[in-house]
Amino acid sequence: MADRVTVIGWDGSPLTAAARAALGAATLVAGAGHHLLLPEVPPTAERVRLGSLALAARRIAAHRGTAVVLADGDPGFFGVVRTLRAPEFGLEVEVVPAVSSVAAAFARAGMPWDDAQVVVAHPRTLRRAVNVCRAHTKVAVLTSPGAGPAELGLLLDGVHRTFVICEELGTAREQVTVVTSDKAADHTWRDPNVVIVIGGPAAAQEGGGWIAGRDPGTGPRGWTLPPGAYDGAFGEGETEPLRAAQLARLGPRVGDLVWDIGCGSGAFATEAARAGAAVIAVDRDRGACARTDAAARRFAVQLQIVHGTAPHVLENLPEPDVVRVGGGGAAVVSAVADRRPQRIVTHAATRDAAELVGRDLTEHGYEVECALLQSVELDTRAWTEKERSVAFLLTGVLPDRAP
Repeated sequence: MADRVTVIGWDGSPLTAAARAALGAATLVAGAGHHLLLPEVPPTAERVRLGSLALAARRIAAHRGTAVVLADGDPGFFGVVRTLRAPEFGLEVEVVPAVSSVAAAFARAGMPWDDAQVVVAHPRTLRRAVNVCRAHTKVAVLTSPGAGPAELGLLLDGVHRTFVICEELGTAREQVTVVTSDKAADHTWRDPNVVIVIGGPAAAQEGGGWIAGRDPGTGPRGWTLPPGAYDGAFGEGETEPLRAAQLARLGPRVGDLVWDIGCGSGAFATEAARAGAAVIAVDRDRGACARTDAAARRFAVQLQIVHGTAPHVLENLPEPDVVRVGGGGAAVVSAVADRRPQRIVTHAATRDAAELVGRDLTEHGYEVECALLQSVELDTRAWTEKERSVAFLLTGVLPDRAP
C-alpha cells in the first residue's frame, strides 16, 4: 500500500505550498493529461493517466511509496475522493482542495449558487439530470462525454432554458458561452465543461435562503391542498383524499418525470412538482391547461403543459417514470402501459370499470392493487355530512423496473 496518498485539487491557479511539497515528494502521480504536464510533477515519478478511477485506485494501493492524485476543482465534490476512500482499496487520503468547477462556473456567470441544484450527467444518468433541469429554475450540470450540452438541449425539447456553458475552466482555452437550449446541439463543445441551466418562474427569497439547493419549505404546508388554493372547484377524481392516495402510490421525487393525463385544475400536477419532480400535464380542454398554468405560476413550480387528446398526444412525449391517468379511461391506461413507466395510478367510478383497467394492466406485466376509497366531508359547525365521494383507486407497479 502507498505510504501516503495526497489528493490535490487544481483550478488553474498556482499550486499552494502544501501541494508543491506533496508533489515534490511523490513517487507516483496520477491525473489527467494536462495535470501530468505540470512542471511541478517530478520527472522520476511514475505517471498514471486517470481513466478508470477504480483501476487507478488499485494501482495506487499496490504502490510502495508516496502517491499524489491530481483532479480538477474540488476533488471532494463529486470527485475522486469518494472512490479512493472506498473500503475495497483501504486508502487513507489527505486532500488539498481547490475551487470547484461549479463554483468557478457561477463566478464566471456572476451569479449566486446557494439556490442551485447540482447534478452529474453521465450517459446512464442523463435522463434524470434533464428531468431536474425541467423541474428547477437553476441547475448546474457536471457533464461527461456523451452527456454534454448538446444532449441536454436535445432532451429538453419543448422546454425553453438558457445555457451558460463553461468550457475548460482554469485553462488558457477557457470559454464561457450563453445560448438557448434549442441551439446547444448546433455546436461542438470541448470537455470538460459545466452547464448552468436557467429558466422558468422562481419564488422570491427575501435576504436569500437558509438551505442550499431547493428550499423544501416553499409554499403552504400539506401534500394536498383544498379547492380554494386553486381558485375553483375540483373535477371528478380530484378530491383531496384521492389525490393524497395517488401521490402516495406514485411517490414523485427529484429526477423523476411525471405525466399527469387529464390535469383538470392542475392540482395533482402542481403538487407533484412541489415534491421536486418534473411534470408534463396533458389535457384536451384548453381551459384545464390554462387553470394548470395558473396554478403552477401561483406556486412557482415548473410544468410543461401539453394541449391535446390522449392517447395520440402522448406519442412524442419523453419517457415517464410514473403516470397519473386522471381521464381517458381504459384506452389511455393501456397506451400508457405500452410506454412501461415504473408506476401507473388511476381511478374508476365503478367496479366493472376498475376490473377492465386492472386486467389490462396485468396483461402488460404490472402488479395491480385496487382499493375502494370513500371519503365524507363534514360541516364542523353542525357536524353534518357536506360531501361524499367514492372511487376505486388502481395502482400498477412494473416489477422489472427500478423503483
